[in-house]
Amino acid sequence: MPPDSHISVLLREACDALQPERNKSAVRESRVFVDGTFGRGGHSRELLRLMPADARLIAIDRDAAAAESAREIVDPRFTFVAAHFGGITQALASVGVGLNQVDGLLLDIGVSSPQLDDASRGFSFMRDGPLDMRMDQSRGTSAAEWIATAPINDIAEVIRDYGEERFAQRIATAIVEARERQPLERTVQLAQIVEKAVTARWTGQHPATKTFQAIRIHINQELQELRMALSAALPLLAIGGRLAVISFHSLEDRMVKLWMRDQAGRTPEDPRLRHLPQVVTRTALIKVVGRDIAPSDAEVRANPRSRSARLRVAEKLGVAA
Repeated sequence: MPPDSHISVLLREACDALQPERNKSAVRESRVFVDGTFGRGGHSRELLRLMPADARLIAIDRDAAAAESAREIVDPRFTFVAAHFGGITQALASVGVGLNQVDGLLLDIGVSSPQLDDASRGFSFMRDGPLDMRMDQSRGTSAAEWIATAPINDIAEVIRDYGEERFAQRIATAIVEARERQPLERTVQLAQIVEKAVTARWTGQHPATKTFQAIRIHINQELQELRMALSAALPLLAIGGRLAVISFHSLEDRMVKLWMRDQAGRTPEDPRLRHLPQVVTRTALIKVVGRDIAPSDAEVRANPRSRSARLRVAEKLGVAA
């Protein structure tokens, strides 16, 4: 896939946040950057453009198509590791990068445009294809396999919790009734079932949007992966190292926001106490850098899929993780 076929969201903002142009680390002569979710390599290519000659970039992804795109990058500073970002500690150890050695870590959470646009992946209700939805198609349970056997309450729970869908129980009932008549193996089949089950309509959003999103998150264990990556990030970062996370889903963004707030030693916000000084309950391990960043109006016009993206940045402080 040509690199220009995918538009990386918040490209400049995310890469600039990692400060790749700095010449060296505070504790090491050369710097190490990690693109934990390579995708089609837009962020990696920009980081390589900005990084000094003696820096190193390690990119990680579990998608076979991402590995294929990574082979197009010919740069001695670049290394690709086929792995899931939740296992980032082990992935980096395999190429000689250990704890307290990462100066910049980028996570771009969710599905990429090429994955959505490839009907064979089964991520989109807009194109008929096999109901797969796996990021790594070489292993794990596909969406079709899960739908074929999952209890109705499990299906409803996934759609409700991961899709924040108010009609989750109705949709789950429709899915179970439909699978009793014939196997659900195609994306269009599922989209049509959901469309019939959801009677209310919202302008600009297909009725199957939340259901497809929820099943994809469940199949790929995306929230669990994010939780594991956040837990691993702090020990991996060098003092002064930065973590930048782009999320597209409110559940992901909330997880990142609360994790950063917790690691920064802040208490949860309580509007009833807003007139009182904030109480720091423990040592801050990171500082939150600025406010969350949303795409500009110009970026949303150029790439409507970017509209829900949020970037949050944190920097590791000089204390033991």
